[in-house]
Amino acid sequence: MLYLIGVGLGDERDITVRGLDAVRSSDKVYLEYYTSILGVNHSKLEEFYGKSIVLADRNFVEEQADEMLLDAAKFETISFLVVGDPFGATTHCDLMLRARKIGVVTEVIHNASIMNAIGCCGLQLYSFGEAVSLVFFTESWKPNSFYSKISKNLHHGLHTLLLLDIKVKEPNMEMLARGKTVFEAPRFMTIAQAIDQLLEIENELQEKVYSEDTLVVGVARVGQKDQMIKAGRMIDVRNFEFGAPLHSLVIPAQLQPIEQEFLDSFM
Repeated sequence: MLYLIGVGLGDERDITVRGLDAVRSSDKVYLEYYTSILGVNHSKLEEFYGKSIVLADRNFVEEQADEMLLDAAKFETISFLVVGDPFGATTHCDLMLRARKIGVVTEVIHNASIMNAIGCCGLQLYSFGEAVSLVFFTESWKPNSFYSKISKNLHHGLHTLLLLDIKVKEPNMEMLARGKTVFEAPRFMTIAQAIDQLLEIENELQEKVYSEDTLVVGVARVGQKDQMIKAGRMIDVRNFEFGAPLHSLVIPAQLQPIEQEFLDSFM
């Protein structure tokens, strides 16, 4: 038996009652921690759940899950915990498909994710278009596919949620080339970094999709007690101090009166 369980966005108490029952009935519990993070250390989850938790990094999920996770789920009850909702990332959909293909019984227990909790800023969820991911640029790699997606959303009067990159347990490529596995320090893209990259691509493509004066909404630590929301011109939000991760950014389209009134409280 394999449970895919969303644990929400905040702390150890965000898990649902049904999710907690599943965890406590499991023989082994894993926490995927490279697509998102909670606001507390996993030891808090262990204490509250009454279970030991194995941290599952990208290599485990993508390379070792068949042997370590799915094969075991044929004979044991396994809980796989996901920050937010289990279907918030393609990785988890793939894991579910792989489990089904080998006959493992699966059950999904949902929870809040940034995809619905972004409504905290007052923008109506049904007015959002395609969400886009913004990855860390490098000197030789600056993907800009997000630009056309933002443009398309705005053209259709739809808001755009930008999911900002995180890097957890990423190998140092230079050391890897030398035959040594050394991991980089975790990195979490800030709203300021995201806006810098957005403006860099606008300056390069010059299609006037947005500018420094475009209204944006920055959010940080959504679902946690100290969540922060700030709306304003892109350049002003860029200079606002949002604090600790995780950060996300919204580029609104035309606002309805109730959305405008809600956003005014975050100006």
